[in-house]
Amino acid sequence: MNKNFKVEKDFFKSRLDRWFKKNVFDSPQSFIEKNLRKQNILVNNKKVKSSYKLQENDFININNIKFKIDKSKKITSKYIPTKKEISYSSNMIIEDNDNFVVLNKPSGISVQSGTKSKRNVIDLLRSTKEFLNNDPFTVHRIDKETTGILIVAKNREYAQLFTSLFRIRKIHKTYLGLVLGTMQKKKGTLTDFLFHYEGDKKVKAKAITHYTVIESSNNYTLLKLSPETGRKHQLRKQLLINGNPIIGDTKYRISENKFNKKEQNLMLHAYKINFSIAGTKYNFLAELPLEFKKILKQKYLKSF
Repeated sequence: MNKNFKVEKDFFKSRLDRWFKKNVFDSPQSFIEKNLRKQNILVNNKKVKSSYKLQENDFININNIKFKIDKSKKITSKYIPTKKEISYSSNMIIEDNDNFVVLNKPSGISVQSGTKSKRNVIDLLRSTKEFLNNDPFTVHRIDKETTGILIVAKNREYAQLFTSLFRIRKIHKTYLGLVLGTMQKKKGTLTDFLFHYEGDKKVKAKAITHYTVIESSNNYTLLKLSPETGRKHQLRKQLLINGNPIIGDTKYRISENKFNKKEQNLMLHAYKINFSIAGTKYNFLAELPLEFKKILKQKYLKSF
């Protein structure tokens, strides 16, 4: 392959390797590194690293590259939403503007496609009228089982902006969670070290969550949760460590406890989000799903 590309505004400050996978060939990282070393991939006729941040109007020169398709790689079927799902998706949207949408995500659908779940929000949005002339960009995630607020950008500029705001903790999220048991204090902070694996390496990360008890009844407690950090499954893990697992959680639970049986969906809802962009303040609320309201009523707890 011999071809020249001009970098469009949408890819300003994107990494070169990510641009390559998106626009040329979804190849292994080793393939890109090898061709950069051989100077088969140049930017403005200069040798650069894969982490090079692209500038608008950069020229990317690709020469003498041969692409080999891995025939041993399994062909996976892509998720294609039904007309009913596409029609229903409009009911999820809380806010729709030129740069992003805010959704009230239902339970049971992943944000992105994965090995265990093909049905996902991003592929669904691609088929909607709201994204007729735009690609959806993921800027954060919530678990498949978790309901509530999800932001999806309509262009790369806002995707990078939201990613930066999340990184510097300028986007504030509030969750509602129904847990087993009672809390020792009406208000407090959970601080724990959570572990996860990156390959074979065990990584420790500090997790901080502020909580407020809204109401307790019959060994159930409704909590307002404000995570300060953004670790994977942070709220679910921390509440289990504290001895108050979230109702409906079949992964992070107390094994022999009858209250943790899969009698309903995960009772965790991303309720509120607020942030500022260029001096404009944004505040969004996501209504609780009917299942959540039903359980609160059954437990004689306050509903929202």
